[in-house]
Amino acid sequence: MSEAVERLRQAREAVASAEAAVERHGRDELETVESAHETATELLDRYEETATGTGDFKSFVQFQDEFATTVEGLDDDLPRSEAFEEALDVVDQRRLSESDFASARQALGPAAELADVLAREREAHAELREAEREAKRRLQALEDAIAERERLLELGEADLDAPVERLRGPIEEYDDAVVAAFTAYRTDVSARELLEFAASAAHYPLVDVQAPPADLVEYVESHEAGTETVPRLLELADYSRSKLDHYVEDPTALKRAVATRQTYLDRLDGSALQLDWPPGPAAALRRQCEERITLVSRIADEDVVATLRTVRELTWDDEYERLRTAAVALDELDAEGRERLASGSVTEEIERLRSERDELQTALDDA
Repeated sequence: MSEAVERLRQAREAVASAEAAVERHGRDELETVESAHETATELLDRYEETATGTGDFKSFVQFQDEFATTVEGLDDDLPRSEAFEEALDVVDQRRLSESDFASARQALGPAAELADVLAREREAHAELREAEREAKRRLQALEDAIAERERLLELGEADLDAPVERLRGPIEEYDDAVVAAFTAYRTDVSARELLEFAASAAHYPLVDVQAPPADLVEYVESHEAGTETVPRLLELADYSRSKLDHYVEDPTALKRAVATRQTYLDRLDGSALQLDWPPGPAAALRRQCEERITLVSRIADEDVVATLRTVRELTWDDEYERLRTAAVALDELDAEGRERLASGSVTEEIERLRSERDELQTALDDA
């Protein structure tokens, strides 16, 4: 039996025991005793300092009146009513001391014990709720662990000797070339043109380029500095305002528009045009290539575009899925994973995890 199932079992037994105790005594009676005990205790706590010794006589009278009203309002056949009567006898004196208040609390002890029956029931229910939450968390963890190991088994079925370089070579060649081309493009064109390109790229869902901030676009389109390259704008943004006065008409506007957007501009480095490794399924990679061909043709020469088309052509190859599966397996499988697959321990782990999952699910369903 797993720890989570055992905790559930114990929590349910505690709830059943606590509810049986409540039923034996009667819920209504217990709630009345609990309420009366809380009121009596609250009165003792509130008036102890002011109603003792030669303190405030008005407070002393109020305390005795309120305490007597609380006790005398209880039914004679209420369980532990004698405890309240005894406490009342203790405080029904001409003068009260701290020891009298202590004696009154002690006299209320039997009523407190009875009130604890309801408290224990609440605690038992709270523990059961937490045990159920913990069981559900454990159940999700088991599902995740099973899925991870099932994925490991799938990877183990891949042909690890497949010539994955047929995919890796063209993709890596393209990735390197497109970043180099974008770096050159970024260095050559104006900030206006670069941000226009970024705005266009942002409309392509498979290219992770964020649209340029509106205030930055507005600045480069309305100021002469927008004809400078982005690297030059970033360099100018680092100048002091007094030095900037020699280069731009409105140093404050440049600082506000460019310096605050440095992170965005730094991230416009061409990496969003690269392809993932290992690649996705053929249809997904094909769509990624087709979106990029349109964009890359704007910032790179035909050799880079041709390499991208070569990658796209590979997605129609009958061997693509075998090569891709092998690439994924080689990327995800480490030495430990291969050893676990070879030893058969992964299958054993799945069986053990499934057994615990089924036991836990049954225990939760029984609720």
